[in-house]
Amino acid sequence: MPEIRSASADDWVRRYEQSRGVQTDPKPHPYLSIHNILVYVRDQDESLKFYIEKLGFQLVADVAIDPRGRWVAVVPPDGSAILALIKPSQGSEESSRIGSRTGVTLATEDIAAKFQEWSARGVRFTQAPMPVPWGINATFLDIDGNEFHLIQGPWLIDLLNAQRRAVEERKETERRAAYEMEIAKQVQARLFPRRSPPLETLEYAGACVPARQVGGDYYDFLNLGPGNLAFVIADIAGKGIGGALLMANLQANLRSQHALALEDLPRFLKSVNSLLHENTPEAGYATLFFGQYQDALRRLRYVNCGHLPPLLLRKNGTLDRLDPGSTVLGMFSDWACTAAEAELESGDTLLLYTDGITEAMSDDGREFGEEGLIEAVRAECDLPVERLLERVLERVRVFSGREQEDDIALVIARCCPVARASRPWE
Repeated sequence: MPEIRSASADDWVRRYEQSRGVQTDPKPHPYLSIHNILVYVRDQDESLKFYIEKLGFQLVADVAIDPRGRWVAVVPPDGSAILALIKPSQGSEESSRIGSRTGVTLATEDIAAKFQEWSARGVRFTQAPMPVPWGINATFLDIDGNEFHLIQGPWLIDLLNAQRRAVEERKETERRAAYEMEIAKQVQARLFPRRSPPLETLEYAGACVPARQVGGDYYDFLNLGPGNLAFVIADIAGKGIGGALLMANLQANLRSQHALALEDLPRFLKSVNSLLHENTPEAGYATLFFGQYQDALRRLRYVNCGHLPPLLLRKNGTLDRLDPGSTVLGMFSDWACTAAEAELESGDTLLLYTDGITEAMSDDGREFGEEGLIEAVRAECDLPVERLLERVLERVRVFSGREQEDDIALVIARCCPVARASRPWE
């Protein structure tokens, strides 16, 4: 069989699409909106007080932009536009614009009520509300003499009502989506192992940290009968809901047939591949490592389906990589694999992981890498595996220092010094 270089599931999808000449969808049009409107003022603190206390605006930003200036921004109650209150340098061209017409028009459905409210608060109107051909118009000044228009019109009421309905519908859609996503998160959390069947010669632990609320990385511990346990880790093509659904599909296939693994591991995985290929769309592929551990013999029989090679850190300081013996699952209907074996000795540590760990990027563009993972494990090798796993994930978070970009799954297993004579099934 030709040598297969390991890659993430997304890498395999890209290669497959390129080989088939599949064209990816063009990028959507970039988002575009008005960011802010500049209003030049003499004193940002006094001006801010006016817009908040007199007009009922809300503060959205007040930050230093350089040693000499601040960026102060306010929005009306509906948040439809941002006014940036800028204090220009003395003598600059911008400073001459203080106290001029801003060209900004505010809209209301009841101009009389707003006129009375603002007048009572001390807002100076230079023109009281008066009829115009398209509705009612008034003008007022801020504390710097900057002029604004306040308008009302029959067409505007319909527009405002439509905007309100759109905002409420959007909020309801977002609320429903958030609720459904939370349910999906809870459901997926229950798909991961909730129990760890005890082994006498091995202590182990696993964790999965999705980049979004749900994800496509997967790990599992499957009980294959007394003294036999399967370690599974997979990287599903895609993230978010799509990846989570495919992960659930793969997990169901593995758990429904895992009893076959003890009899014939390659035949078992061939069946899993067939079901995955038949029941998922073209983009539904996964890299997977399946390792069957025999407790009495301290032997790991495994198949690596295009996954990143698990690392076997020997107590004597050497390193073994459990390289792929087949291609990914679900991409091809005609699929076969070969199994390999590894013997574990007391003190050896096995690492199963996804590329969310090794490809975690620092602020200066460096990857955490395989070397970072090995160093993190060896630096904390005396810790219990549960604590060791936590420390490794913490190191990845600290190294990245940014929002997590990819799902992460990690399983750590360490061989224990137990007398072989105590095995009743040997």
